[in-house]
Amino acid sequence: MQQIIYFFIKYRNFLLFVLLFSIATYFTIQTHNYHSDKFFSSANVVTGTLYNFKTSITTYFSLAKENKKLVEENVYLRKQIEYYKDVTEPAAIDTTIFPLFDYQAAKIINNNYAYTKNYLTLNKGARDGVVTDMGVISGRGLVGIVSRVSENFSTVQSVLNTNSRTNAKLKKSGHFGTLVWDTQNPNIVQLIDIPRLTEIEQGDTIITGGKSVIFPEGILIGVIESFRPDDFDENYYVIDVSLFTDMTSLENVYLIKNNFAEELYELEMSVSDE
Repeated sequence: MQQIIYFFIKYRNFLLFVLLFSIATYFTIQTHNYHSDKFFSSANVVTGTLYNFKTSITTYFSLAKENKKLVEENVYLRKQIEYYKDVTEPAAIDTTIFPLFDYQAAKIINNNYAYTKNYLTLNKGARDGVVTDMGVISGRGLVGIVSRVSENFSTVQSVLNTNSRTNAKLKKSGHFGTLVWDTQNPNIVQLIDIPRLTEIEQGDTIITGGKSVIFPEGILIGVIESFRPDDFDENYYVIDVSLFTDMTSLENVYLIKNNFAEELYELEMSVSDE
């Protein structure tokens, strides 16, 4: 306390000057328009600079988030490349002349994941070349299948839909099954029809099987969270799969078009008619 009193006594003349100067400045600003305008203009420059600084920080962190997404997508693409390096069977179609699959970017404008039959809405439609039964993936993996198309928009049947059935397999063993959803968790789907004789472990990777014209083989889906015998047939497993794609925070996706889908459908239909 004595130190504070000593400080005021020692600097009393300077403190008095500051006080009188502040009072004089206040009255000058209040009574003279010119000085008032100059003061508030200067204040606006300061606050504007602060807002600009704040915006720069916000933008920086947004860019960091976007960069993280790009890095994750690059990891996904690298995993895809590594997977196809292991494929030794020759391609049935010369994709160097005409690619089997084309990809198109789209943005999600509506996303449901809290119901038993969930759908997403995309900002691309028929005018952009979107048709039904096109596959939809994110930078991390499987999302769903286009179900309906209008001129400018399209809806996607999410993997989080009780009507969804997707051909999938264990990457390690190659055993095929069907991907479904039991509605319990938006981050967990189920792989069924996997024989009990299959050797599986927690953490094994699940990918698309490529046994349909919708998705190419090897699209990442998720990893095994747990597994148990099927209640209806103990000869098979029910496998809980933790999705790579966070279905609750999707923004951008990719549409997959099979350029030979119509030809393959016609061929399969002609065989079934025999």
